[in-house]
Amino acid sequence: MALDAREIAKLRRIIAISEKLITFSPRPKQGRPASTIQKSATKQRKRIRRTGNELIEFRQMLKTELKNGIPVAKIAKKQGVSASYVYQL
Repeated sequence: MALDAREIAKLRRIIAISEKLITFSPRPKQGRPASTIQKSATKQRKRIRRTGNELIEFRQMLKTELKNGIPVAKIAKKQGVSASYVYQL
């Protein structure tokens, strides 16, 4: 299958346009933007695993605070855990 002069001219034009786009366009960013990585890195805390005795004390503290009418959201924020974790215990 042979190409016409018109088709060859169109292909050359497409190639020229794509070369311009490749050379003049900024390089695509890979992954997350740097600002997001810095923000999330500063907010992360090291996870702390409670021992058996600490967990028992934590559960007792949760029960007393819930009986006193303290909202789960406040307890979770104060203790640094999620509200779902409070509900699970």
